[in-house]
Amino acid sequence: MIGALMPVAPAGTRGEGASRVSFGLRYWRLVRFAIFALSVSAGPANVRARAAEQASPSPRPVGRWQDVSLDEYREHLVALQGLTEACSKARDLKNCDPTLVGLDDRIPVNASLNAERRLVRYGWLRILFSRAEEPDNADEASDSHGPAMPNRRTMQPAPPRTSQLLVDARARLARDLAQAGSSAGAAPPHAQVRDTMKLVLAEREFRNLQQAPEGDTLLERFGNWLNRMFANIDKMRARSAWIGRAMVWGFFLAVGVGLAWLLLRIERRWRVRLIPSNETPAPEAASARDWQLWLADARKAASAGLWREAIHFVYWASISRLESRRLWPADRARTPREYLALVGPEDPRQAKLASLTRSFERTWYGGREAHEIDYRQAEALAASLISGSPTAGQAALEGSAG
Repeated sequence: MIGALMPVAPAGTRGEGASRVSFGLRYWRLVRFAIFALSVSAGPANVRARAAEQASPSPRPVGRWQDVSLDEYREHLVALQGLTEACSKARDLKNCDPTLVGLDDRIPVNASLNAERRLVRYGWLRILFSRAEEPDNADEASDSHGPAMPNRRTMQPAPPRTSQLLVDARARLARDLAQAGSSAGAAPPHAQVRDTMKLVLAEREFRNLQQAPEGDTLLERFGNWLNRMFANIDKMRARSAWIGRAMVWGFFLAVGVGLAWLLLRIERRWRVRLIPSNETPAPEAASARDWQLWLADARKAASAGLWREAIHFVYWASISRLESRRLWPADRARTPREYLALVGPEDPRQAKLASLTRSFERTWYGGREAHEIDYRQAEALAASLISGSPTAGQAALEGSAG
């Protein structure tokens, strides 16, 4: 057949170009015929191979673990028990081969269809089998090469022998088999769970527990506000870098100034109150003169009709009394408004001292003419400040406010 398809010499009347074209066509037909023949001959073999692949079962995936049922897991444990017992008796390469242990098992945690699986590893048993290939005498010989007289500090308890470890392995496999054979207990009822939780929450550590509020707390709202503010600043930085940077630094500057101001106020308040008890006032201070003497001078001036001077003495009698109680350190250079600022706003004496200060400033510094009623009101306020009674002079205080 191939000889019949071989090209024939062209006739002499044909041109050389036509002969070349005819030769190429015949050669291409020959190649196509050969390819067809090969495909026909290989067709049955391919069909047989494909049928064999379909008939043969799919190979099991090879890995370090395998998905098994609970029954297969129990069978594996029983087989491992037999292998461990045979290894402990023979102690050779054939019976203590680590490959006999097989793959790890992934077993379902319950009997449901789509139950979650947990992995049971047998690496510890493979390592034990590899050690059990040699007798215990070899381990003792290897340990005998150590130091003859070890120090007391470096002495450690001797590790258990391989034979003992094999006994422990059989016991462990027996426990696992018993646990796998026992049926999964039913879930405890909700009432029992609730009672158990009540017993736990009744302990001392949980006595102050309170239910969390549904809304955000004040601190959480403040944190959310800060987050929104910084997010807006970040958006502004994307548009204009210098505006966002200025706002960030301005915020930190404001926080720093506020903290410094708060610390100064706290330090000043503690410095005012923490006065040594043995410190004597300066000679020019109001408390250097006893408040009773200031009050006696006020009454003498009032008996003479000098109401302006009487209010002046009443005011300094009150200042001397408060200063002697260590409400502030003695300093004659303070103005009446500075004395008033030293009294905290939460102090109940602050309102009475403010009324007395206004009356004193109007008559002494403001040049306003004083009358007997002004003196009586100032004296009532001073009596309340000196005695420390919260109700003394209340009527006079309301009259002066009106």
